[in-house]
Amino acid sequence: MKNQLERLRIKEWMEEDRPREKLIKQGRKFLSNAELLAILIGSGNKNETAVELSQKILTRYGQLNKLLNCSVEELTSQFHGIGEAKAVTILAALELSRRINAETDSDIQIIHKSKDIYLLMKSDLSNNIKEEAWIIYLNTANKVLKKSKVSEGGLTHCIFDPKLILREAIQLMATGIIMVHNHPSGRTEPSIADKEVTRKMQESCKLCDIHLLDHVIIGNNLYYSFHDMGLV
Repeated sequence: MKNQLERLRIKEWMEEDRPREKLIKQGRKFLSNAELLAILIGSGNKNETAVELSQKILTRYGQLNKLLNCSVEELTSQFHGIGEAKAVTILAALELSRRINAETDSDIQIIHKSKDIYLLMKSDLSNNIKEEAWIIYLNTANKVLKKSKVSEGGLTHCIFDPKLILREAIQLMATGIIMVHNHPSGRTEPSIADKEVTRKMQESCKLCDIHLLDHVIIGNNLYYSFHDMGLV
């Protein structure tokens, strides 16, 4: 059983240990993920403080970014003390964080290397539960003209249609394209199908005098570049 000290409510803790007061006095960087999440949810339940409940949520998902794929119903049904309002607050905060990252990523206007591709696309593709296929269209200076989702598949595959992709490339007067997709498993090694679709796209691009510059697979904080591996 928990001792009396552990049963204290957060407002009964020493002031320097309370998440809100700690943030005000020490700054947000000094708070743990559980403490930051506790500030969002405000209170716990009769058996757990907000910090303990936050620790349970984070333990269940393993990584904070895994919460991005949660629904309100999932949070409210799995955790006692998380009602609809608290679940909405958590998901809204996470979505704001994702959009901030997306705005930062959008600053990349010219592709110099594979990491630029990863930084441009990670907010769109990291931690997705389904595969998505995207194309980045570029001009002769490798400036990004447009990035476009071309298909959304299931858990294991998505589709790159050369006809549709090259039609848009011609309309944009793009001279180069980059294929990008994600692996929901988190692993980035290309499958046989990934290699085959890359080969077909490369052949189709040659017919239109458009260069396939790379094919990048995005996983969990990792990426695989066909260009870097000498495969395109």
